[in-house]
Amino acid sequence: MDPDPITDVLRDLLVSGVAEWAPGAMSAPGRRATLVYAYPGGDSATVEAALRVFSGPGQPRRGQRLTVVVLAAQPGDLGGRLGAGQAELPAEMNVYVVPGGFDRLPVALKAAGAAGAPLLAVLDASRGPAPDRAAVAAVTAGRPAEVLMVLGGPARTEMDHREVLSDAGFSLVGDVELIGTPDIPPRLLVFGTSSGKRLEAFKDGLWAVGGDSRVRYRDPHVPGEPLPLTPSPDPQPLGRRLLARLGTVGRSSVSELRQFTAGQTVYRAGDANRALLDLLGSGLVRRDPVDGRLGGDVVIELVSPPVTPPGSAALVG
Repeated sequence: MDPDPITDVLRDLLVSGVAEWAPGAMSAPGRRATLVYAYPGGDSATVEAALRVFSGPGQPRRGQRLTVVVLAAQPGDLGGRLGAGQAELPAEMNVYVVPGGFDRLPVALKAAGAAGAPLLAVLDASRGPAPDRAAVAAVTAGRPAEVLMVLGGPARTEMDHREVLSDAGFSLVGDVELIGTPDIPPRLLVFGTSSGKRLEAFKDGLWAVGGDSRVRYRDPHVPGEPLPLTPSPDPQPLGRRLLARLGTVGRSSVSELRQFTAGQTVYRAGDANRALLDLLGSGLVRRDPVDGRLGGDVVIELVSPPVTPPGSAALVG
């Protein structure tokens, strides 16, 4: 069987997420931060690639302190592999390998002194069970705290990720389903944060990654035709989502529609403007005021409820 293309894309996304998070985390007032990577064990390529982020320009500087906790259910020779590469890492960085599953996460974070400082938790449930509520809640000891989760088939069945993240205190959630070849199970990538800026950075990273042509994105909320990985995704599916949204709320500001786009679709907030311009051009919606820049305070409403012809496809996005 060919290598799993979804794994390669996810690795790029997770590593770029760590690289984007690190500078802001390390420059926080306390000048310390914690990165935790919890996964079933086995393939260590992702965690090794993430650590290489800190061996170049992204390395902690004097006075900063980064603690990395690798929690592996089946660590194998992981400790030796990471130990061999630790000589290349800066002295301001400590890496600890902890054997165990997601249930060990609260204890591991407490031992690492993660409370009260920036924390990014990468929880990889591509195989096996999902992290439980206690594990997810433990991440919120960080200030601020963020979580990236990868959920495979069993984990997705067990976990309502939006409910669990919301209950834990993550007010903003982004998610996207990665679809590969027919013989490869799809996976769900989820990001939880309380910062609109960080959610938008996550969305920017999704569409900036250099993707495998065999991997596409799909909205997990309104499954439809998958979208290719491209810096400028097709705005038409988003336009249909926005029409459906306006059909529910009646009228909405551009700012509100941008927030809906960022939090409830696979698109970026900025993509909402492209979709709205298309809808305005087609005459399906109108704006108030009718002239000027399409700013956040412009109100959008349906010209008339869109009619779905019998037998047509359901809304996708």
